[in-house]
Amino acid sequence: MHATTCFVLLVTSFLYVGCDNWQEWWTYDGISGPAYWGLMNPQWSMCSRGRRQSPINVEPDKLLFDPHLQHIHLDKHKVSGTLHNTGQSLVFRLDKDTKQHVNISGGPLAYRYQFEEIYIHYGSDDQQGSEHHIHGYSFPAEIQLYGFNKQLYHNMSEAQHKSQGIVGISLMVQIGEDLNPELRIFASVFNQVKFKGASTPIKHLSLKSMLPDTEHFMTYEGSTTHPGCWETTIWIIFNKPIYITNQAMHMLRQLMQGSKDAPKAPLGNNARPVQQLHQRTIRTNINFRNAENGCPSMEKKMHYKVNKWTNNEKEQRSFHSWHSLH
Repeated sequence: MHATTCFVLLVTSFLYVGCDNWQEWWTYDGISGPAYWGLMNPQWSMCSRGRRQSPINVEPDKLLFDPHLQHIHLDKHKVSGTLHNTGQSLVFRLDKDTKQHVNISGGPLAYRYQFEEIYIHYGSDDQQGSEHHIHGYSFPAEIQLYGFNKQLYHNMSEAQHKSQGIVGISLMVQIGEDLNPELRIFASVFNQVKFKGASTPIKHLSLKSMLPDTEHFMTYEGSTTHPGCWETTIWIIFNKPIYITNQAMHMLRQLMQGSKDAPKAPLGNNARPVQQLHQRTIRTNINFRNAENGCPSMEKKMHYKVNKWTNNEKEQRSFHSWHSLH
């Protein structure tokens, strides 16, 4: 059957089921995939016609140094919530009765943002997975922390439609032996959310400890990377990856899109394709001309330098932050 005919039939079924079930229907491939998100639901039209969409490919030689960018600040206290297998992604959502929230401020943010949820994107192999790309390179996974503008809006649902409503913090994930301590908490319960609809509580998660050990980042104005692609998101991409072990990554790749009775396909490969930049500026707080910036590395024209070496007869990659030549 022709793809267009299939899509018309699919939309007809959406209308029959009702608007309350939109979130059940979109996927990352086929006629319900990213190319069709903007056609499924009028409220998602920005997915097709927006010009400040995310994710993007960050080209290091096009970054603009902004001396006014401050360090990013996250509150130190821990949070609790629930990890969900939604059938599209693995999502951590904060407990609704949380009394002590984590605030996000600094950097490009003119307001205080309140942390709300985490999305985990990953691929079926180590060559793909992250939504944002660096110099054309896709990491095995990307963890995205979302918060909403607490000073102007009441909640995420309101803020996602409003100017400067959302902040998205992007953490690139690379394979390594030094497992991030907060990722260890997630990895310990992956087997409890194997199928769609499964959920499990996660207690005492430190968002601050999840961040890589760097004060350097890139930032741009974009959108959420899931429907409805609202162009109200300020993105912050940290300049170093965090690490996950091969074993934990293997467990993540065992998760399924469907139920236990009808597991469908693996949950991975849940990344939206990179979007056009359309003349947007990507700013950074890395001063390439400052030789005293304490940078641990090396290359001016690459965000992450790739080193390859042999260890136990296996080829591995190490990524270091991109900074100025000394």
